[in-house]
Amino acid sequence: MRRSVTPLRIGLLGALAAALVVAGGSSAAPSSVRHVTKAATVHTRTIKKLGTVLVNSKGLTLYMFKPDHQKRVTCKGTCAVAWPPLKVKKGQKPTAGGAAKKKLLGLDGRVVTYNHWPLYRYIGDSKPGQANGQATNLNGGLWYVLSPSGKIIKTKP
Repeated sequence: MRRSVTPLRIGLLGALAAALVVAGGSSAAPSSVRHVTKAATVHTRTIKKLGTVLVNSKGLTLYMFKPDHQKRVTCKGTCAVAWPPLKVKKGQKPTAGGAAKKKLLGLDGRVVTYNHWPLYRYIGDSKPGQANGQATNLNGGLWYVLSPSGKIIKTKP
């Protein structure tokens, strides 16, 4: 009897875990669905020990990924689950707010770039003002925030 119960329990636990992830919101839905915004606005915010950095329209910190080499998105698949790219809907263009400079905005496909760096959010940041992904070496490379001038900020918080 135990043999048939164990696979059933594993299956139920897996289904429960998947349901909890989906219910959790920000870290669950496929990146192509949940990270497309109506207006991908890049704003700025001052974060303690880092200074003024780029944030999305909800005030969440945006990061660049060193392996992108200021060219194109390389964080895909499971990487993009932890580091969802900032995307716009087809045909839309990103906008700048705060100290962010419109002339530094661009697109790699539908992913917003700043000074040619594709921009990502980190699922470890749950509220504005957090920068838990700063100076981390995760998913194949280093992650840093950007200043409004487009320069990489390498300070560790």
